Amino acid sequence: MKSLGAQDNVSVSQGIRMMFYMMKPSETAFQTVEEVPDYVKKATPLFISLILLELVVSWIARGKPPGRLDGALTSMSAGVVSRLPSLFFRSLEVTSYIYIWENYRLSELPWDSPWTWYLTFLGVDFGYYWFHRMAHDFLLSPRPLHTTFSVCCSYPIQSPLPILDSHRGRNRYCIDKNYAGTLIIWDRIFGTFEAEKEQVIYGLTHPIDTFEPFKVQFHHLFYIWTTFWATPGFCHKFSVLFKGPGWSPGKPRLGLSEDIPEVTGQEVPLSSPASLLLKMYAVLQFVVMLAFYEETFADTEALSQVTIFLRVLFIILTLTSIGFLLDQRPEAALLETLRCLMFLTLYRFGHLQLLIPSLSFVFEIFFSVCIAFWGVRSMKQLASVSWKKP
Repeated sequence: MKSLGAQDNVSVSQGIRMMFYMMKPSETAFQTVEEVPDYVKKATPLFISLILLELVVSWIARGKPPGRLDGALTSMSAGVVSRLPSLFFRSLEVTSYIYIWENYRLSELPWDSPWTWYLTFLGVDFGYYWFHRMAHDFLLSPRPLHTTFSVCCSYPIQSPLPILDSHRGRNRYCIDKNYAGTLIIWDRIFGTFEAEKEQVIYGLTHPIDTFEPFKVQFHHLFYIWTTFWATPGFCHKFSVLFKGPGWSPGKPRLGLSEDIPEVTGQEVPLSSPASLLLKMYAVLQFVVMLAFYEETFADTEALSQVTIFLRVLFIILTLTSIGFLLDQRPEAALLETLRCLMFLTLYRFGHLQLLIPSLSFVFEIFFSVCIAFWGVRSMKQLASVSWKKP
């Protein structure tokens, strides 16, 4: 059986097909852990490329810039943040997997048998169904996009099966239905299947009014915190944690469907008040950050823990700053000044490496100009605030 071996041997065709679960058993069965490619790492650049291609095609087809550029950046930022913990905890996950297999396996299936692959596929999909269902049934698993918290919580639930994702309909009849990732048979077996009665509108039942990635990631935890303290009685507080997000005293475990906003078709997606030029600047900075992000995952074993930590800080600061810029926060100019200054500092001390060394001078000039521009804007804002004080 052909082995992909090193990660560099994954072809472009395989990279595209892996995003749509179209890999053959012979391409995804390996005898040792060391042979297994990082499929997420390989698929990420292709995934981002398809998103950018969609934006370009939309721009050409409509004759004007796409209106969801800000939303696309926020979604991609959520995906970036969700992978950051694996830089520090991935080895623990693999070690736990190996420990369970070595000490508690009931039988050993041949690794090169297609039947083993098919059984594993069913196990992955079955595990995802129950993780997705429990994520809806309990407040402790936040809903929006693909969050860091949901990634961390899914491992002990699904261990040792990988994670898949699915779309989320906000129509009332879609809520808490159709949890399956690939095979709808799980929903039919366990009574959670719901046929499409009308056009499905995807998104959150209660949209988030920000583009800041960490508010997107953790706003539901703050909701739990405030709801917990606002709910009277110990038993009711306990229910806030372990019943559905729509629950409150006197309501069913998963809440009432009447409390879910009805889809009218007139909903207007949140749009950033930032100018098109500022949005394009945010896209450019995101692409620059993405290059260091991918390089960090590619060279994790060769990098020191200090370098990885500093790069993670830079990535977090970049995503936060982009969110501030899109939200037009007053602190955005100062934060962007500090971020650009951090880039030059990390680059000068060797913690960030350019993929094309010959462009180093261009990057230094560009970020120096950014520091000057945003520094002047932040000083003007500070002066304006000081002038307004009595």
